[in-house]
Amino acid sequence: MVLVIGDVLAREEVAALREAAEDIPFEDGRATAGRYARDVKSNLQARPCRDLEALLATVREKLLANEVFRSAARPRGFARMLLSRYRTGMEYGFHIDDAIMSGSRTDLSFTLPLSDIAEYEGGGLVIADGVEDRVFRPGAGDMILYPTSALHRVEPVSSGERLAVVGWITSWVRDPARREILHDLDAAARGIFEYIGKSADFDRLLKAKSNLERLWAGD
Repeated sequence: MVLVIGDVLAREEVAALREAAEDIPFEDGRATAGRYARDVKSNLQARPCRDLEALLATVREKLLANEVFRSAARPRGFARMLLSRYRTGMEYGFHIDDAIMSGSRTDLSFTLPLSDIAEYEGGGLVIADGVEDRVFRPGAGDMILYPTSALHRVEPVSSGERLAVVGWITSWVRDPARREILHDLDAAARGIFEYIGKSADFDRLLKAKSNLERLWAGD
């Protein structure tokens, strides 16, 4: 399941993070690329420092406060988060992200742009789904959440600069089909509750969803 989640960050929050990013040093992004991805990766990534830790901590907090993100990802932890920068001519060719990062399994990946799409050309996230390549260019503060198992790339930036937080999530529910079922049940439960409130049917639906999550969590 590929999901675009809008307004993870408010406009003023995006502005504050971008301001904070101005004081963070960047280095060649190939330093964190896997063996087979280094030759196709051309970008910059923020060096570890206190300012970067604070920026990423803010993003984690906002993600965990987002109901749609929590429902779709079932986050158990964040395996890794980075702040990436693509300038004119930079790109990242087709690759698969590492299955294990910092000792944790990676189930889901996300890209959360801090640059508005009007500020740069190109730079779309391209996900190959076996039939066609799908291109995503979410706006500043929006995010795209997708399976880490997906073959993907970042298109060359033809002008401007693309600044984004990217990350990898370990989910409580390893199987993507099961995560999607639970996400659908969350949406159905919210809709029923908003329409008719608490009822015997709502309680039964919530019971089934909770028991499935209990059955599938941690596998």
